[in-house]
Amino acid sequence: MRKLLIAVVAVLTGSAAPARHAPGYHVVHRFVLGGDGGWDYLTLDTASRRLYIARSTRVMVIDADSGTVVGEIPNTPGVHGVALVPALHRGFASAGRDRSVSMFELGSLRPLATVKTTGGNPDAIVYEPATRRVFTFNGAGANTTAIDATSPGVVGTVALGGKPEFAVAPGDGRIFVNIEDRSELVTLDARALAVTARWPLKPCEEPTGLALDARHDRLFVGCSNRLMAVVDASAGRVVATLPIGGGVDGVAFDPGTGLAFSSNGEGTLTVVREVTPDSFVVAENVPTQRGARTLALDPQRHNVFVVTAEFGPAPAPTPEQPRPRPSIVPGSFVVLVLAP
Repeated sequence: MRKLLIAVVAVLTGSAAPARHAPGYHVVHRFVLGGDGGWDYLTLDTASRRLYIARSTRVMVIDADSGTVVGEIPNTPGVHGVALVPALHRGFASAGRDRSVSMFELGSLRPLATVKTTGGNPDAIVYEPATRRVFTFNGAGANTTAIDATSPGVVGTVALGGKPEFAVAPGDGRIFVNIEDRSELVTLDARALAVTARWPLKPCEEPTGLALDARHDRLFVGCSNRLMAVVDASAGRVVATLPIGGGVDGVAFDPGTGLAFSSNGEGTLTVVREVTPDSFVVAENVPTQRGARTLALDPQRHNVFVVTAEFGPAPAPTPEQPRPRPSIVPGSFVVLVLAP
């Protein structure tokens, strides 16, 4: 009887915890774009409603609401990602095969400058606003290159001790980056250009995607062994691990809903709910499409964008390519928009 009375009082006073339901994400739009080449990271500019898609030798730019192509940034061979600097009306794209960064004007997409990086295969790229520096994370160089975003030029290099994958910058001078081949998470001081912490991610293996809950100082790490690791960003301890789908490459966190997402190449989107800063549950696994391994989050509308294509048979192995990827069916490249 006492428990019943307490429950009734909690409901009447509004102190009862709200019911938690599965968010119910599902595909609401399919934008067929076609075009040649593979893809990598996605970047959404919420102000202009433009979605930037890294596509092999150029960056496709589309209207995020209609799927209409509004332009492209050419001559970015092996492009991996885009960093946006709205305050300077500039964007930066990492060209892995060219060992360079292309700077462009946000409005017109007009090329402005090219800066050579200090390590091979610049992959992930982030803007650190406290220092006004753009950082590329160079897979073949096992380092990061710091570039002045105001008068573009290299200002320094930091050795990372392994192959960097995705990175996030909270805006306070720190940068967090996954080290894939060491299963570590590294903290950088963007001002001093120095590694300040190196944290093991066990049981996470080969970390890729990375996202941050800045309010609670929690990092969400996508791991190749079908786990999402949640890490205390101040102490470096792994506070939780959650099961996710296979083939993850992208992770995002929505501060408005307390949901974390992993886009899995097997064809699923895993949605994780943050119950408390140390308690997390898998809310759902949403079907997407095979190959949809990277994502972008719209924190205003709480939508998630993923991209993929239809696949044909893989070409015959060669000494140079012992494990060739399946061929892409021409004209099948598509953007999927998921909403709750």
